[in-house]
Amino acid sequence: MKRLLLIRAATAAALAAALVVSGCQGTGVRSSREGKESIRVLAVKNPQMVTLKQYTKKYFTSRTGITVDYTLLPENEARERMNREFARQDGTYDVASVSSYEVPIYSRNHWLAPLDSYAKADRAFDQKDIFPSLNRAVTGADGKIYAEPFYGEGSFLMYRKDLFRKTGLTMPRDPTWRQVASLAAKIDGTDGASGICLRGLPGWGQNLAPINTVVNTFGGTWYDMQWNAKLTSPEFTKAIQFYVDLVRKYGEPGAARSGVLEILADFSQGKCAMMYDASSLATSIEADGSTVKGKVGYVPAPHEETRRAGWLWTWAWGIENASKKKDAAWKFISWASSKQYQEQIGDTLGWNEAPAGSRQSLYSNPNYQRAAAAWYRQEYAAVKNSADPKNPGVGPRPYQGISFVGIPQFADLGTKVSAQISAAIAGKKSVRTALQISQKLAQDAVADYRTGGR
Repeated sequence: MKRLLLIRAATAAALAAALVVSGCQGTGVRSSREGKESIRVLAVKNPQMVTLKQYTKKYFTSRTGITVDYTLLPENEARERMNREFARQDGTYDVASVSSYEVPIYSRNHWLAPLDSYAKADRAFDQKDIFPSLNRAVTGADGKIYAEPFYGEGSFLMYRKDLFRKTGLTMPRDPTWRQVASLAAKIDGTDGASGICLRGLPGWGQNLAPINTVVNTFGGTWYDMQWNAKLTSPEFTKAIQFYVDLVRKYGEPGAARSGVLEILADFSQGKCAMMYDASSLATSIEADGSTVKGKVGYVPAPHEETRRAGWLWTWAWGIENASKKKDAAWKFISWASSKQYQEQIGDTLGWNEAPAGSRQSLYSNPNYQRAAAAWYRQEYAAVKNSADPKNPGVGPRPYQGISFVGIPQFADLGTKVSAQISAAIAGKKSVRTALQISQKLAQDAVADYRTGGR
C-alpha cells in the first residue's frame, strides 16, 4: 500500500517532527485530561494521517469532547502492530487504519466490528456517497461493511503531452498495453526521456501493485478455484515477460531499484515520457515544484483481455471488535471519513490537501474542481471504474484483491515473488526461472493458509 507523495514528504516530515517534539504522539496510555472520553487510534504514518492528527483537537474534540490518542507508525510497523493487537482482541486500540488488504482477512477472523448499523443510523454520514468500488472493497464475505474509507486511489496512465506532440504521436483514449509498448518504443529517448517509468523495486506494495494489474488483464491469476498455484501458467508468464521486457527496453535506468517515490521523482523531473501508477500521484505531478506541471495527460489504466485494469486502494477506519468504546469510535470515524472533514481541510490548507478518492461528492465540488482541474475527472474515473476487487481478471478466483491476494500469507509471499521479478528486471535471471521459484513459494503459502494459518 497503499502511498506517500514525494513533493509533500519534506513538509510532512517536518510536521511529524514538530508533533513528536510537542508531545502529541500517542503514548500508549489512555488520557482523560480533556473531555469526557478518550479513544485510541492506531494508524499508518503518512502525510494525510499526520494532518488528521494535527486538526483532531480543533475540529473533533472541541465538538464531541472525545480526545484521541494516536499511535502513528511506518506502514510495515503499523501492520505488524495491527496484526498482533487485533489477533489478541484485548481492546488496546479502538480504531485502526486498515486497508483493502486487511479488511477481508480481519472480517473473516471476526477482528473487526461491522459498521452497517452505525452508518445507517448516522444520516449525515451518507454511505451512498462513498465510491461503490470502495464500498465493495471494505465489505466482508458476509455482505457487511467493516471499514469506512479515509481516502482512496485508483491507477491511471500519465503521459507527456508535449513530447507526444513533438514526436507526432497520439495517446488512445483507452489504451491497451500493447499500444503502450508501441508508443514507448517510438518515444523513448525523446529529449532524453525514457519511454515509460514503471516500478521495479521489490515489495508486494511496490512492483507487484502495477504488475498484478497486468497479470489480471492478460488473463492470469495466482490461484485457480481449487487453490492450485498458477504462476507458471501461459497467461501469468506472458504478463510477467511483457512487463519485464517493457521496463528493460524502455524503462528508467536502474528500474529494478525504482519504487513509487523514485519513478515519481523521475517523471516530475521530465525524465519519462509515460508513467503508470497511482492516481494520487497527480497532486505531486501538478505541484509547483514539478517541471512537467501543465504538460501531462491522464488516461485509464491500460488493459488487454479485460475492459478494466486499474487497481483500487484505500486506507479506511475499522473498529476493533473487542473495543469497549464503539460508539465513541464511530463518532471519530464518522468525522474522519466525512464530507465535513474534507471541507475543513480544504478551507484550512487548500483543496489540494483534502483527502480524495473516497467520496463522489468531492468531484462535483467547485473548489476541488478548480484545485484539481488537470486531473480530477480522470481521478474520479480511475476510482469509480477500477477493476472489481472480487473479480478483477478473466476467470473466477478464490480470493479477493486486485493488486494483492487477500490471504494473510500474501505479505510474505508477495514480497518474495516481487524479489524474483525484480531480479528478472535486473537481468540476473530469466522470467522462466523466476516464476518456477515463485510457483513453489505460492504452493507453500497456500498450503499454510489451507491448514489454518491466519
